[in-house]
Amino acid sequence: MHLRLRQFGAACVLAMAISSAAHAQQDEDKTPLGKKMSAMNTAFKAVGRQVDDASKNANTLEQLTTIETNAKAALTMVPAKKEKVPAAEQAKFQAGYEAGMKEFLAAVAKLRVSIKAGKNAEAVVIYDEIKALQREGHKEYRIKKAGAPPGGI
Repeated sequence: MHLRLRQFGAACVLAMAISSAAHAQQDEDKTPLGKKMSAMNTAFKAVGRQVDDASKNANTLEQLTTIETNAKAALTMVPAKKEKVPAAEQAKFQAGYEAGMKEFLAAVAKLRVSIKAGKNAEAVVIYDEIKALQREGHKEYRIKKAGAPPGGI
């Protein structure tokens, strides 16, 4: 009985040590671009939860402002994955990233117009389009996390 308790206690301590080390490493690994993307992702998830609810349009517009501000800042940054691209292709890679961010910003502006007009059903469709843009952009320009499923965001 005592042996099982010791094993269980040791397993708990080990699990806590691993999870806190992984969390600390995750925070250290965040680049300035990663921080902008994380802020956008948090706001984007909030928009997704409430985009169909017209009573929350004011908050949705605030979240869209957060997304736009961070996306505009991210537009001027360089994805870490660029270093892994052959030198001859880096300019094309960066141009593609910037074009994708501009397309994302245009879609967010379109979503803002729909929300302001109270067209929440239309806004849901636009949100789904933005989500697809996000997924494609992450596939192309984001370094895959260790253990992440293929094609995941």
